Amino acid sequence: MSGPRVSSFFLGNSSGVNFSIILSPRDEETGKLQPANCSGSKRAGDWNLDVTPGMNTSKVTVSLTRTLELCLPNATECCPSPLCMVEALQVLACRGSVMLAQLLIQAEIFANSSFTGNVSENATIIPNQAFKPLGSCPCNLTAGACDVRCCCDLECTPDLQQLFSASCFPGVFGGDVNPPFDQLCSSQSMEYTPEWFPFLCVQSSLDNTPFLGYFYHGSTSTPKVPSFKIPLQTSPGKPFTGYTEGDPIITEEDEYFTVPQQSMAGQCVGNAPVAYLHNFDVKCLTNLESYKEGLPHDVRINTGTADFIQQNVVYRIITDRGKFITESGSFHAAEVLCQNVTFAEHYKFIWKDKNIEQVNVTVFLGKICDGEILTQRFTVEFLSLRNTNGEEPFENPGYQAGKPVRAANMNASDPLGSLNIWQPAGRGLCASATYRPVLFGVDSYSGCILEVDINEDCSLLRGNVTEKLNALIQATHIGKRDNSSYSDLNDWVEIIRLDPLSSSVSTGGLKGICPDIPANLNIRIIFAKVGAVQGIPQQQILAVQISYSTVLWQFQCGLGCKNTLSFLPITASVQFIEVPAQPPVPVTRYQKIYAEFDCNQNEVCWPQLLYPLTRFYTGEPYSQCLAKGLLLAFLVLLATVMSNPWFSKLWNR
Repeated sequence: MSGPRVSSFFLGNSSGVNFSIILSPRDEETGKLQPANCSGSKRAGDWNLDVTPGMNTSKVTVSLTRTLELCLPNATECCPSPLCMVEALQVLACRGSVMLAQLLIQAEIFANSSFTGNVSENATIIPNQAFKPLGSCPCNLTAGACDVRCCCDLECTPDLQQLFSASCFPGVFGGDVNPPFDQLCSSQSMEYTPEWFPFLCVQSSLDNTPFLGYFYHGSTSTPKVPSFKIPLQTSPGKPFTGYTEGDPIITEEDEYFTVPQQSMAGQCVGNAPVAYLHNFDVKCLTNLESYKEGLPHDVRINTGTADFIQQNVVYRIITDRGKFITESGSFHAAEVLCQNVTFAEHYKFIWKDKNIEQVNVTVFLGKICDGEILTQRFTVEFLSLRNTNGEEPFENPGYQAGKPVRAANMNASDPLGSLNIWQPAGRGLCASATYRPVLFGVDSYSGCILEVDINEDCSLLRGNVTEKLNALIQATHIGKRDNSSYSDLNDWVEIIRLDPLSSSVSTGGLKGICPDIPANLNIRIIFAKVGAVQGIPQQQILAVQISYSTVLWQFQCGLGCKNTLSFLPITASVQFIEVPAQPPVPVTRYQKIYAEFDCNQNEVCWPQLLYPLTRFYTGEPYSQCLAKGLLLAFLVLLATVMSNPWFSKLWNR
């Protein structure tokens, strides 16, 4: 043991058992401990033995009764050296004269070295940090010892200081707590000194240094570590004010309600919070080894008014696993471990205003075996209470984030159009790629790979690429709002198309090189927030522009150039640009002039030119400042008078 107390346990019935402690000095000749007997007591020297009996176990505690402080001059009952005590103890458990158990303790205890002096009841007086530095030697970090390179440490002897006197800590940390500042007249630390510096410099003592403010009125702030456990927004009158768009949904345990979602890197995050009124449909790949269960379905959800509702869960069994199992190895069923897991989860949140009225969950279960890869699907959909059949109410005037952008083809008998981007699958070829709609407010970037032959005609290649890009946009107009009517042309904005320029560059009959291929489709959608309905901002599309970016395609030769096919990646990007609903108010001439004299926006502050003459300046007594100011004004006036021509004539007379 190395401390003043140690405990152990005696197993068995302790009734009729006598516990004792004895000091066991070693035999000086053999070095062995002297034999023990059962005639001891519960106290031996400076040691006490305490026994706490129990049902089948008894706690045995050995404690030291003496102090462990180092001895001061003329002091007793203390430790004369840092190694205070080295003793051997034996704890015995006897029933009569029969020894039942024996515990050997080797005690090696050091003295307490945290304090070596008498405690004084006088409180430490901390100086006012506004007028005197709190620490005159910040590099003095070790009490009672010399800190290397700390030349202001008074505990360093002259011999020790000679060892590092040439490499002392500089600056404030090294003890220079009152360094000359740049505004001081005697300071020469500025690299560039303007001509007016001697006229406006400060003549002050180093005791009145601006560096005092470094340690004055400092506030301690605890780091805010992001956590998925947050307090509810409570107030005395209203426990919870309801959800607004984008707010995370809260559970009864004051935690985020999470459903697996895709991150910006494309990977699935299992503990991603569900945002209010944000729909999503994601697919995540997993296997039996890395499979993890999500949030339990018995978790109650905060409705938005500090009430809690239970999820309505319906379980279904998947019989056709072909839609979910994307890869499997050749194995025998009897040799492989299988487990029932969740294949898909569909959440439907019924909402009204700022509250959640109902949560319906459909869980699809199936069996996955070792060696198989499962494609899990998670969907979250928010439905208004006024229309719970899966369609959005017609009264919704604007777009909500994550909803598909409405498109129309006004030149066709059926005006229903589409605005899509690619959803690659398999090898990522354009021939096997599917489409997915453009979602409002979601910047997207997708593409596919087109196989091109080395003998491909450049004109045909441009036409083929343009055709595949135009297949994404089967529309002539985009709906301004989510409830745009096909019968009203004013509800739609026409798509501005910037078609690619026809190429006039000749390749000179070279094969495998085609310039000006319109391989990149750029879709820019300009929108604005035009109002709010029940606290939910309503957003409207103002304009849509489509342009193309061209690239130079060149056949990439592989090993031996045996392959006559090369690949051309073509991409489509969607960018949403938010603009103010109303043009900003132009800056007036008064605001422009005022900005020139705003001290918070400019380095030169003309309104504070006479700051030393005001009551706010406390660097010197006000009477001295006033006297110096009047003297300065007199000198300026005298210089003005003497520079006048009539003064020189009068002086000559």
